[in-house]
Amino acid sequence: MFVGITNTPRDYSWGSATAIAELLGTPASGAPQAELWLGAHPGSPARIIDGSMKHGVDNLAEWIADDRETAIGEHAQLPFLLKILAADGPLSLQAHPTLERARQGFDAENAAGIPLDAPNRNYKDPLHKPEVIVALSETFDALCGFRPVAEIRDIVALLEKWDTESDAPAPAVLAPLASRARADGDEGRILRLLVEWLLGGSEEVAALVSRVSALAEENEPAGEYAASLQTVRDLAGEYPGDPGIVTSLLLNRVTLSAGEALYLPAGNIHAYLKGLGVELMAASDNVLRGGLTPKYIDVPELLSVLDFESLPVPYLRPTFPSEGVEEFRPGVPDFVLARIHTELNERAAYRPDGAAIAICTSGSFEIHGERSDTTLERGQSVFITPDEGAITFTGVGTVFLAAPGAPA
Repeated sequence: MFVGITNTPRDYSWGSATAIAELLGTPASGAPQAELWLGAHPGSPARIIDGSMKHGVDNLAEWIADDRETAIGEHAQLPFLLKILAADGPLSLQAHPTLERARQGFDAENAAGIPLDAPNRNYKDPLHKPEVIVALSETFDALCGFRPVAEIRDIVALLEKWDTESDAPAPAVLAPLASRARADGDEGRILRLLVEWLLGGSEEVAALVSRVSALAEENEPAGEYAASLQTVRDLAGEYPGDPGIVTSLLLNRVTLSAGEALYLPAGNIHAYLKGLGVELMAASDNVLRGGLTPKYIDVPELLSVLDFESLPVPYLRPTFPSEGVEEFRPGVPDFVLARIHTELNERAAYRPDGAAIAICTSGSFEIHGERSDTTLERGQSVFITPDEGAITFTGVGTVFLAAPGAPA
């Protein structure tokens, strides 16, 4: 069964007012349109628009609750959430827990009697939240994971140079950062030392944030770390005084080109900065924040979740299982993302491993399953029940399809 679905974009303040509307050919609201959610997550379940539905249900969450076997087959719930994300400004620095830590945290907060909607609640569900982002815009900027300590020391040395050359040097303000960055020990220890100190809320850190922000503004970013220092400028304009401004210098600064992807597993601290993309994640709402936000930051819990390891930028390279199909498969059971792209009225085939959601971002297609068929045009989305089996796409354009991933 093919069931048409839609939703209203979330109006988070960091969202673009035009990008989603321009991508999908839909009217702009005049307000920020940050994320279009396509899934059964209770925070914003996709609305059913297909007139063939007979059960009086209005959205995917209700339908799955009413007729789970038809809608999603053997799965206990729809395990993924597909989004179109349009950032016109930075999202918060954040990380997500492992499945084990999510279960422990959820049970502990329930036992403590913390309401699910409490602002100091960390765990809204017992699930992990790995995620993939595929760039749709020409460029997509992000921070993701800790950079090598050697690079952090290079950046500190550059800040010290700028400070020395300034009209009013303040080496004592930079000294606490420099001493921690140059401490003895393995990289994990140094990174944890830096993050724990930056999130400690001391006057020493406040002075450092102010000084680093001023140095980045007074000097023209250039060279190897130009993008990182420009990001300091940008973040200082959005979140003046926030320790996340300096934390950003500890992280890999990446610019994706259209079609490139990142995979962000549990423990990877990250923040999307600017751009339009397709995001696919496990259907969880568990976020541990680390800055660039007025929301609650639980420093001890964040420190327990973070992976303090210097790693390369976590690019996710696609595979090509068949003609016209790219597959972004991170190896988790929750999801896989396929990109179907055809030209000259070509045909592409893909077999999702369970219920799927597809959105057409350009062109139009005739879609044939093993039991029924439908059409899909730019801006339209469809829920596909498991009994459709192998799906054939005929047309010209691009479709992104989300489905469950490999079994655990």
